[in-house]
Amino acid sequence: MEISLYNECKRKATHLVALSIPVGYFFLPKLPSVLILSLFALGSIVIDIIRLKRLPLHGFLNRLIGPLLREHENSSFTGSSYILTASVLSMFLFDKSVAIAAISFIILGDIAAALVGRTCGRIRIKRKSLEGSLACLVMCLLVAVVVPGFPLWIGVAGAFTATIVEGITSPIDDNFSVPLISGLAMHILLRV
Repeated sequence: MEISLYNECKRKATHLVALSIPVGYFFLPKLPSVLILSLFALGSIVIDIIRLKRLPLHGFLNRLIGPLLREHENSSFTGSSYILTASVLSMFLFDKSVAIAAISFIILGDIAAALVGRTCGRIRIKRKSLEGSLACLVMCLLVAVVVPGFPLWIGVAGAFTATIVEGITSPIDDNFSVPLISGLAMHILLRV
């Protein structure tokens, strides 16, 4: 069962808050950024474990975030745990500009894909829509233009990679795979 459009919008509003990750990383050095974000990732994972293992506070946590969860997240980690963990790994593994772009791809691209796909999506490709994927691509291309520190063509390649990975239905959560795979693609292209 899909969450309501209203709860989808609330869910995507939390994604907008996640923009503080790449913006904060732009202004802070690598080590403090990784350490601070690691604490948030660990906190999110602990919340998921409490919720999934039905430990004390699970009822409160389910009432608080339950309406925003996708069906599969009722029995697995939430997108926030995946995106926070992938952001930490991106910061650790990639150049700053690559990490900022890759993290921004999943945040902004996913928002565009979900909202356009839910409201305007007509052409279905498995559980996704072509219109949502195109919205994701446009947003990722905008990110590629805005983020400084690498040639535009590398950002464009990363945007296309992010869009393809986001559009693929995979057992790996796209909040985890999009930043890491698009970041890896840009990282490799920077070294060619």
